Amino acid sequence: MKKHLNTLFVTTQGAYLSKEGETVVVSVEKETRLRIPVHTIGGIVCFGNVMCSPFLMGFCAERDVAMSFLTENGRFLARVKGPVSGNVLLRREQYRRADDMDFSARMARYVLTGKLANCRTVLNRALRDHAEKLNANDVGEASKRIGYSLELLQKDIPLNGLRGIEGDGAHAYFSAFDHLIVSQKEDFIFKERNRRPPLDRVNCLLSFLYTLLMHDVRSALETVGACP
Repeated sequence: MKKHLNTLFVTTQGAYLSKEGETVVVSVEKETRLRIPVHTIGGIVCFGNVMCSPFLMGFCAERDVAMSFLTENGRFLARVKGPVSGNVLLRREQYRRADDMDFSARMARYVLTGKLANCRTVLNRALRDHAEKLNANDVGEASKRIGYSLELLQKDIPLNGLRGIEGDGAHAYFSAFDHLIVSQKEDFIFKERNRRPPLDRVNCLLSFLYTLLMHDVRSALETVGACP
């Protein structure tokens, strides 16, 4: 088990989570292994055979601490969350904005710009720090392709066009992804992105991290009353 930022990850099989005062207690075979004040965490992620008391679930729901349950290998199972704001005016405005194609395209362009800019930053950092360990030509070409996509995003492009740009950017990034793995190459080899189910160790790790990211993003959306 480990607390990372404001999320508690419980991976110890057979662990039992309970409430004691204002704290979350993690026990294994009736022995307390961890005691943490609830106000210091924003979420709990449980992997595999991890049990929780109903009192703790209710306590976390009241304190806006999201709980997610995954298989031991990281496949999402369920989520426990307290009441979400029922602001009808906010919901109506969200649905109106969702039907506004110009607004939706503008928001998508903002998100996609951030995604592709970060992808290019990762590639350029690899070129800077590990040029001698990777194929600099392939990584550099992928960075250029993503840069071209970023230039296209400066224009007003409809949603379908943005989907095409995202797909091309993702293809460019993952075409060079194997070069970014500079150690334990015999254990971690990336050929292509696959999922449901992931077919190799690298894709398993990627899907696992996306699941953890989903937990954090959904919690953030619900905290501000957005509809996830």
